[in-house]
Amino acid sequence: MARYVLRRLLQLVPVFLGTTFAIYALVWALPGDPLAGKCGDRACPATYVAAMNAKYGLDEPVLVQYGRYLSGLARGDLGETFSGVAVLDLVASAYPVTLKLALVALLIEALIGVTAGVLTGLRPAGFLDNLVLVATLFGVAVPVFVTGFVLQVGLGQGLGIIDPTVSPAAGFGELIVPGFVLGSLSMAYVARLTRTSVAENLRADHVRTAVAKGLGPRRVVGVHVLRNAAIPVVTFLGVDLGALMGGAIVTEGIFNIRGVGGLVYRAILTKEGATVTGVVVLLVIVYLVMNLLVDVLYAALDPRIRYE
Repeated sequence: MARYVLRRLLQLVPVFLGTTFAIYALVWALPGDPLAGKCGDRACPATYVAAMNAKYGLDEPVLVQYGRYLSGLARGDLGETFSGVAVLDLVASAYPVTLKLALVALLIEALIGVTAGVLTGLRPAGFLDNLVLVATLFGVAVPVFVTGFVLQVGLGQGLGIIDPTVSPAAGFGELIVPGFVLGSLSMAYVARLTRTSVAENLRADHVRTAVAKGLGPRRVVGVHVLRNAAIPVVTFLGVDLGALMGGAIVTEGIFNIRGVGGLVYRAILTKEGATVTGVVVLLVIVYLVMNLLVDVLYAALDPRIRYE
């Protein structure tokens, strides 16, 4: 297992370098002058522009800028904005909120989606199966912002069960409804994926063999069906954490959550490339770490994988 994990870690290095370079190059290649508007309505003096280009290396080749950025990243430095604010400080104030929101959404979609998928996969073509299929189809078809506004108005302004907006503290209790909204689309996919995977494994040869040997239903389902059916579901849930964090901008806007989404949106408007790059690089790290954890879980669920 140790050699397997080490091999996977080494494979992440070129992926990290390739993705971060692509992100850095694309962000700084966007059209428009990043220094435009920094001096108000009038154009910035040439001396100011020259000083800022020299300070942030904007007049250097992209490879040189990227090399300097990697050097700072190795020291935990994500750079600073044109106003002199450290990007790490901005991220430190916004990232935990988005991470909590994404974890709540992931937990909700895993609990509801997997439970619904297992129940319908074990008993297909029944009333519950049809109900879940219709509900998941509805969840896929309805945009997240519509679900968010309906729950905000209905539960917040109509019934008064929740606060329409999340407080700056953003406790886990306040994030349940926004987390449900954020994970609603993925929840539908998880339910359908789990249902299909369970139904396929019920018809597998090794399950029929286990039943022929006289094993009880609980052991057959718990060991031979769910363990193999969990592999594609674990894959989806593992990589979905990064997608939830990156796609939280709409949910954060609806419930006034001060997270990464608003930070990136403001950074794009003001052309603060360092902020956008820092946030996206951290999202890439989340993707890579979750991908590694998924690979390790693969090896635990199916020992044949780590021997390949």
